[in-house]
Amino acid sequence: MFDRRDLSDEVAAVRETHAADALVLDVGADFETIPPAAAEDLGLLADGLDPAAYPTEWLPDDAPSALVAYASSDFTVGMPGDGTVAWMRQTTPPTVLVKKRAEGTPSAFLDFLLAEAFVQLGTDAPEHFLPFFGPAYRDLDDAVPLGAADVYQIAAALYDAWLGLQTRETFAEWDGTHPRLFDAWEDAGNRLEGRLSTLPRSVARGRTSFAEATEYACSAVKHELALPAPFAALDTQAFVEYGADYGVKWATKTFEKLEDNAA
Repeated sequence: MFDRRDLSDEVAAVRETHAADALVLDVGADFETIPPAAAEDLGLLADGLDPAAYPTEWLPDDAPSALVAYASSDFTVGMPGDGTVAWMRQTTPPTVLVKKRAEGTPSAFLDFLLAEAFVQLGTDAPEHFLPFFGPAYRDLDDAVPLGAADVYQIAAALYDAWLGLQTRETFAEWDGTHPRLFDAWEDAGNRLEGRLSTLPRSVARGRTSFAEATEYACSAVKHELALPAPFAALDTQAFVEYGADYGVKWATKTFEKLEDNAA
């Protein structure tokens, strides 16, 4: 199920700088969440396992089943929305997991995703949006008048933006030290840029859901792209400083304005 992955010189250098002890493993299957019995095989490669568990009081009554499982004491590896490369702190040392679908990913971009995971680990950020929001997740659920799946998607996007605000300076500095990784970061941003300005109109016309638009806009934060309203308010150091509380306040104000405009 798991095999150690060899890294390119540039990626290995980033790991040495930001997460020197991290395990990097190829996973022999695609997954959102690895079955617990298979996940426990990580114990053969890691020095130790420390399954995460969080208070059920953090979760709204209609929380998605995957989030309920993650909050429980079950050893949960991988969550919906994690992407091709995922990382976790439930092992000692932390582990970076490369999903099977990475075989179809251009090598330069895959190397960037690996390097990004090491930089994110180096921030000491929590591994998922649930410990990031904590009890404020219920406040976010109250602020977002949408279904449980949309609240999950928006929460994941806000956490992604919060991380992006802390990592993008490092990516920009790679222009002089890791040019191949810098080019992959810049190219990924260029691919996002064209659609950003049309997001509000696309949401207004029903072609894009608000949750999808939030995910798209928040993914652009790590590329230092100009965001349209209402997402531009997330591109601020105040979000880094106030974290989940700022994210909930943004959601509250955004949906209040949307309701006022619809009245």
